[in-house]
Amino acid sequence: MDTGTTTLHPTAPGEATGAGTTELDAGQRAAAGKAARRRLPLAALADHDPGPDRPDPVALLEQQAATRVPELVPLRYRRMLASPFAFYRGAALGMAHDLAAGPSSGLRVQLCGDAHLSNFGVFGSAERRLVFDLNDFDETLPGPFEWDVKRMVASFEIAGRDRGFSAAERSEIALLAASSYRLAIRDFAGRPALDVWYARADMDELMSEAGRWLAPRGQRRTATALAKARRRDSLHAFDRLVTTVGGTPRIVSDPPWVVPIEDMYSDHDASAGYDRLRAVLRSYRRSLEPDRRHLAEHYTLVGVAHKVVGVGSVGTRAWILLLLGKDAGEPLFLQAKQAQASVLEPFAGRSRAGQHGRRVVLGQRLMQASSDIFLGWTRSGDGSDGIDYYVRQLRDWKGSIDIEQMMPGGMAAYARLCGWTLARAHARSGDRVALAAYLGGKDTFERALGEFALGYADRNERDHGLLVQAVQEGRVVAADEA
Repeated sequence: MDTGTTTLHPTAPGEATGAGTTELDAGQRAAAGKAARRRLPLAALADHDPGPDRPDPVALLEQQAATRVPELVPLRYRRMLASPFAFYRGAALGMAHDLAAGPSSGLRVQLCGDAHLSNFGVFGSAERRLVFDLNDFDETLPGPFEWDVKRMVASFEIAGRDRGFSAAERSEIALLAASSYRLAIRDFAGRPALDVWYARADMDELMSEAGRWLAPRGQRRTATALAKARRRDSLHAFDRLVTTVGGTPRIVSDPPWVVPIEDMYSDHDASAGYDRLRAVLRSYRRSLEPDRRHLAEHYTLVGVAHKVVGVGSVGTRAWILLLLGKDAGEPLFLQAKQAQASVLEPFAGRSRAGQHGRRVVLGQRLMQASSDIFLGWTRSGDGSDGIDYYVRQLRDWKGSIDIEQMMPGGMAAYARLCGWTLARAHARSGDRVALAAYLGGKDTFERALGEFALGYADRNERDHGLLVQAVQEGRVVAADEA
């Protein structure tokens, strides 16, 4: 497995232009990393106290609710109540406040913005290889590299608690996630930029070496999960999500999870909705490269439904779009997901991408080794009433871990893979030489991150308790899932 730019202050496409940035040689870049360590010593990364002005975590959730579909907000609270880890998944804004309250390394990369362990997974590359990578970029924005690493490492401590792992097991897993990141960055720092750019985690290659990092039971379970992921494509989605009514394919209603547009509006309004969505799709196709635009034009929209997705994303608008090709038996399922301002914007600066769907897509293309061929952006409506969306395939060999089934050894192997993957993503956009010099050759970094994770997991449990209390007191309403 094996990416990067040569400027000290990298920027994503569509963000800042980088005009006036001075190119530095390797020695100067390493010196910049060591200077950053003097500003923010590695041991200081253990600090998890945001200070006395920390906002109420429930108030932050209520703040986000103001821009979401009102009837779905109680469902978001219900999902976050399930466990401290479920709460953590939905609390990216609160953690952004906490991270921004402390000192910064000043070493900027393109951030995922929500790099917890469930936002990694497998999917099919354009070359039809099953690859492992980050898979959620709703919050992506340039910012200090350590924000992503802290969120990732803390997620392992929190998930380990949910699984009932011992303190020693959780500590080892968190240290492995952080050390894998540090060692990968140092490896990438010594490689040519093209080597870094071509690096990817190919699951067939990884499974050929699985005996080195997984016990036999874990190997069997992983192989089964990967085989299942390979079956998750548009044909599979068509069989599961579509019925035929009067000879016409129609997405099956399963409220509140999936609600076809025909069940939401009158016949006249649904027809008008299809007309608007066809215009939106034409706009979306213009965001694709010419060859992929040509492929997308092969398909015609025949079905639309609203879909509830994720934990943190519940309440945002997400649509599944059924398209059929010119030839029989060629379904294509796309997902159009609302893109709002990143939770990092108040702290890392506003995006310069022009619109948030474009921000998500450009960040994803920069961080991922291989992105969905249908990944693009669009906008519905005009002016202040317009909604930004990014579009991708609904299912394209997509698969994710089942935390409820994970044992300590499996989570340790997964932590190594996530650490390497995040490092490769950061090395594509950030100055990997400066980052390597900052991280150093000793284990100080991972020990500091392990201590941070321990303290932040305690804070997260208290925040989860505050949400439980808010529901019990009637301050917020949590709806039943059924």
